[in-house]
Amino acid sequence: MLRAIVIDDIDSIRKKNCALINDYCPNVSVIGQADSVVSATILIKQLSPDLIFLDVEMPDGTGFDLLQKLSPINFKVIFITGYEDFAIKAFRFSAIDYLLKPLDKDHLLDAVKKAEDSLSKEIFDTKLNNLFANLERPKNLQKLILKTADKIFSVDIQDIVHCESDKNYTTFNFINAPKLVVSTNLKEYETILTPHNFFRTHQSHLINMAYFDYFIKTDGGNTVVMKNKSTIPLSVRKKEEFLVLLDNL
Repeated sequence: MLRAIVIDDIDSIRKKNCALINDYCPNVSVIGQADSVVSATILIKQLSPDLIFLDVEMPDGTGFDLLQKLSPINFKVIFITGYEDFAIKAFRFSAIDYLLKPLDKDHLLDAVKKAEDSLSKEIFDTKLNNLFANLERPKNLQKLILKTADKIFSVDIQDIVHCESDKNYTTFNFINAPKLVVSTNLKEYETILTPHNFFRTHQSHLINMAYFDYFIKTDGGNTVVMKNKSTIPLSVRKKEEFLVLLDNL
């Protein structure tokens, strides 16, 4: 049983979230509620919860401020936000769970299940440190969490040369580091990395345009060559879009 605290500055939303948790999460017991960074800090120190449902924006600060006040973190966290804002991108880059208001029952159940099954405190600390690092750079996220079969890594985006898909796995190739294989499909990383100068050349390949070297057009197909000499296929349907992108570099 996870002992939980629900933190939200709006009384009606906080009570509704508590009711949803009580109705649909039998392995979670809500032991307290708080409506601000100050009251939450006091309550967490008093009750030592296993899990907190944490609102991002509060009148006297943010959920991030709260966590920095309580470091080191000895509980699991599910963030709750009402905004599709920069914080959402930071959560995704850092592999941190979050829920959008109003809470959806299925998303709530999924987040709680992940909290129950979550990895060690050390791995959560790595994710949290990655989150704080990204929040300090709202204009240009630089850190991405990658989880392999036995380890978790915080990598610099600018070091990724290209990503290659193999069914539900993605291999990350770096400019000066060993490859990493993660059990997440390429589509997920395409969504995250495309705003950061990455381009999907092929159903199985996503490249960092910062490492593009030259383009080869042949009768048998089209090939993109990267600065580390990797050769990447360019699909016919992507060719026109890629050439437009090159014109704008």
